[in-house]
Amino acid sequence: MDKRLSSPLHEYAAERYCLLACEVLFREISNCASRSAAVVDAEFVSQGWHDLKSHDMSAKLQAKIDGIDESKYSAVLLGFGLCNNGVAGLRARGIPLVIPRVHDCISLILGSHDAYISAFSESPGTYYFSSGWIERDKVNKEDAKDGVMASLGLDLSYEQYVEAYGKENADFIVSTIRGGMDSYEKLVFVNNGLGDVESYRNFARKCAEAEQLRYEEIPGNLRLLDALLAGSWSEADFLRVPPGMELLATGGPDIMRCSSCGGGKIC
Repeated sequence: MDKRLSSPLHEYAAERYCLLACEVLFREISNCASRSAAVVDAEFVSQGWHDLKSHDMSAKLQAKIDGIDESKYSAVLLGFGLCNNGVAGLRARGIPLVIPRVHDCISLILGSHDAYISAFSESPGTYYFSSGWIERDKVNKEDAKDGVMASLGLDLSYEQYVEAYGKENADFIVSTIRGGMDSYEKLVFVNNGLGDVESYRNFARKCAEAEQLRYEEIPGNLRLLDALLAGSWSEADFLRVPPGMELLATGGPDIMRCSSCGGGKIC
């Protein structure tokens, strides 16, 4: 028979957060959650959501937020950046939303928006890999049939293009799509010391060789994710969206603000 202690003295007192995050951050967030004094209940969503139109991604995230039992938590944490405005328009319900002030996941694994800007300024033509992007880029990617690439007809295989348009047209389409890689000079593996690092490293090297890119490896920094899960939300690094307010993209250095703030004031 299951006998549980009924005295309130035995109820563990700790901050409890509900976290919604992109699955590419699974290892990093799991590592940070293990160090947090707070109790963190995490749900990871498909990387494929990033291929959706901004308002579709926002709608999916809002549905997740609306389904949270807010009586259990003091805040909803978002393990995302602005992500092509995919979080713009999200509204806090009965408890705050908290999100890092960054544009995308690269800043999250490098430790700050400033760290990414510094790396970009030094070498703008850089393609980044991490454990999450390597593990989940293909096999775990949700079928984004309503995504941007699909709406443009750019989500087919080479064989499907040949069948639909003929070999000559297929060759042109594929070369045009892959032309985007011409702007990259190097591939960088961000090593956060998690998972099978040697396997990730070998995979990243092979990808760099295949794309004729220079390979580099740099250490990651989990400072921002640690702070998110620990409840250490400085105004410089995080936006706290109070209940009833909406998250808006600013297009400025602050990246995002609350709907209640006028005149560029930061919430």
